[in-house]
Amino acid sequence: MREYVTELSKFIIPALMAIYTLCSFACLFDKWGKKVAIYAFQAVFLFMIQLFLFADLALVNGDLEYVFFYAFVQVLLLAMAVMVPAIYDRANRLLLNNMCMLSGVGLCVISRLSFGRAVRQYIIMLLSLAVSLFIPWALSRIRFLKKLTWAYGILGIVMLGAVLIYSEVTYGAEISFTIGGVTFQPSEFVKILFLFFLAAALWDDTSFPRVAVTAAVAGAHVVILVLSKDLGSALIFFVGYVFVVFAATRNYLYLCAGALGGSGAAWGAYNLFAHVRNRVITWLDPWAYIDNEGFSITQSLFAIGSGSWFGMGLSKGNPGAIPFVEKDFIFSSVCEELGVAFGICVILVTLSCFLEMMKMAARIRDRFYQLIVYGIGIMYIFQIFLTVGGGTKLIPLTGVTLPFVSYGGSSVMTTMIMFFLIQGIYIRMQQEGEKHSAR
Repeated sequence: MREYVTELSKFIIPALMAIYTLCSFACLFDKWGKKVAIYAFQAVFLFMIQLFLFADLALVNGDLEYVFFYAFVQVLLLAMAVMVPAIYDRANRLLLNNMCMLSGVGLCVISRLSFGRAVRQYIIMLLSLAVSLFIPWALSRIRFLKKLTWAYGILGIVMLGAVLIYSEVTYGAEISFTIGGVTFQPSEFVKILFLFFLAAALWDDTSFPRVAVTAAVAGAHVVILVLSKDLGSALIFFVGYVFVVFAATRNYLYLCAGALGGSGAAWGAYNLFAHVRNRVITWLDPWAYIDNEGFSITQSLFAIGSGSWFGMGLSKGNPGAIPFVEKDFIFSSVCEELGVAFGICVILVTLSCFLEMMKMAARIRDRFYQLIVYGIGIMYIFQIFLTVGGGTKLIPLTGVTLPFVSYGGSSVMTTMIMFFLIQGIYIRMQQEGEKHSAR
């Protein structure tokens, strides 16, 4: 009986995920005014997918710890999906549902790879939610955020500088601190300060001198990250800067200058850093270096190919053969055991988040908050591109996480804060729209 259930779940789980994904895009392009019903339908499928995922894990492994963990995960997801709309009735339900879906999938896959790490990820998500719940409330009351332009920039540079000087070396990069057994990656939190700096600097002044000064401060962030050899984060910061400047100025010359500057920086990184050259070489032909530098990417490709469309089933693959699978190659693990069809749906769900952010940014009248939402959306989708692209050999590896899905406390906390910042801006936008209509 157990074999029948686990075999059927290989087809049921991707089918449910496909329906959930269709609901996400139906909300984006809703022409019938049925969003509330679609959100409810989406929530039902969200919890059905969770039930099948953890039931599959428990049956295959014959371990009740997955049943208990499932119960705790559902409490967290219910708090996100039910408590948040109860507190903030104007919250964006699509972003909220998608955050729940990606978090639930991440906790399930990480628990299959390392139960201890899944428990730590769960605790961090719980703490992140507790902190993030206050963000929409704070945004509705704080009125001086636009005035702290240089404070954001200086604090971000100081934090990154402290990492460069005092942090531990992790696989050749200086990116993290460990305090009381808990590891923090400050560059994740500096993303938020960086976006607030850009928005505060450019919302009311897009003259060339202001853009030049902003470029100098942004460049300082990127240079420190490069010196720390955190090149994935440096690339995300750089792309975020270029597109926020373009959104603020609507000047295509800045976009072209960014493309040329990025190309030059990539060429420089290739010549300066041996590990960058190794990643480019293994990207071009990983099979020639399968025993050494190309081992990670070849194992990732083997995993994706082994999973085929519907996967091998949870705990029936061998994702542990991929180095750093919980962080850098979680997408490959998803494809191997849950199937390429499921993996494609995960990408589409993240894409629906990005499109919703762009729709929201287009409707915001306040340029400061508009640029923040735009910047969060760009950084979010570009990080997903780097993670999925690196794991599938579309681009060279960069070593960044898949938001909400990969293991990483700093990443999940920062992404949740960013999503709740958007929720707070969305709620504020609606309130101000009503006041404007009343006049």
